[in-house]
Amino acid sequence: MKVAHDVGELRKQPRAVAIGTFDGVHLGHRRVLEAAVAAGLMPTVVTFDPHPRIAFGYEVELLTPLRRRLELIGDAGIEETLVVEFDLDLARLQPEEFAERVLASIGTEVVVAGADFRFGQGRAGDLDLLRTLGFDARTVPLVESVSSSRIRELLRAGEIERAAGLLGRPPEVEGTVVGGDARGGTLGFPTANLRLEPDLLVPAYGIYAGAADGRRAAVSIGTNPHYGGAERRVEAYLLDFEGDLYGRRLVVQLWRRLRDEQSFGSEEELVAQIARDVEETRAAEPPA
Repeated sequence: MKVAHDVGELRKQPRAVAIGTFDGVHLGHRRVLEAAVAAGLMPTVVTFDPHPRIAFGYEVELLTPLRRRLELIGDAGIEETLVVEFDLDLARLQPEEFAERVLASIGTEVVVAGADFRFGQGRAGDLDLLRTLGFDARTVPLVESVSSSRIRELLRAGEIERAAGLLGRPPEVEGTVVGGDARGGTLGFPTANLRLEPDLLVPAYGIYAGAADGRRAAVSIGTNPHYGGAERRVEAYLLDFEGDLYGRRLVVQLWRRLRDEQSFGSEEELVAQIARDVEETRAAEPPA
């Protein structure tokens, strides 16, 4: 998939454009993307970075960083994506001006979006306005009970399987593998310590079964209370893996929450529990 960050990078041609933030690329978003693909023109996405609420000064816990969002959009059959920088100048554009500068300039003929889509200054623009401007604007019905906000609530509560049902795939955390305290290696379970982007949502603390880099992974999210930790860590033990992951980007799927974090009476008890977590991970299946 071609990714552009300026309208001038895309050739003007007949396009069907799905427009939105698409954080999480959940089942509702995928329905919008499918409508763009089905329209028969160049299937294109117009999305925004940073998240509009961040630009307005609000805190937003993102389900997916931009790179992963673009990968998921491409997997849905979109051929070109325009990432529009969202800042206060863009927010102040009248809807008609936005439509001319962004949509018309790349050849948009069909626009598809959810029924609640709004754009332009004061969120005054909608699909009805686009129709008056000559676009074939198509409303994609919302998927009942599916929203990024609801998925965030479920992940904060550790409800992994329920969140997966709304996403249509396992929830993920991702980051760059950095050096940790190397304690896992001394215990016999070397872990990859992830540095996450600051705006990325981190699910409820606990131990999870999941997968990373094509292998099952036992994942710890929390503060390592057995060792009196205070700093949040996201660590993944890749089963049957030998090698160096430092500096690599790692996308970690979460399949099931196994248990809470806890302290143990001894290091031997901790190691025995980790071994049980690993066996549960070996037997786990991705959420349906």
